[in-house]
Amino acid sequence: MTMTDPIADFLTRIRNAVMAGKDRVDVPASRLKLELTKILKEEGFIRTFKVLEEGPQGTIRLYLRYSPEGEPAIHGIERVSRPGRRVYMGVDELPSVRRGIGIAVVSTSKGLMTDARARELRVGGEVMCKVW
Repeated sequence: MTMTDPIADFLTRIRNAVMAGKDRVDVPASRLKLELTKILKEEGFIRTFKVLEEGPQGTIRLYLRYSPEGEPAIHGIERVSRPGRRVYMGVDELPSVRRGIGIAVVSTSKGLMTDARARELRVGGEVMCKVW
């Protein structure tokens, strides 16, 4: 059976692992998911990740980040643009997530990047998800 929205599945796996207090989560690999994972690491939402060469497409293992008190770094993660309803925004329309505490991941002509980086480069695109 084919999956209609692999990015929503990726985000849901992370959300469920955070809610269950897991230390790590495995997701099927793809180039887009790997770029999204790199952004989550750069922004400090996950500790690190590994790409495992198992199965037909490989697996990305994400190690989730928690504070010393056990508070997760990811409080919320939400899909914005879906296969049934694509959401495109110009540079001046890009959302500010939780007044700058969170990030919006935008797919632009220059690659996947955060909303702040897209504003800096003056490019708009498809708003993939929000993380806070």
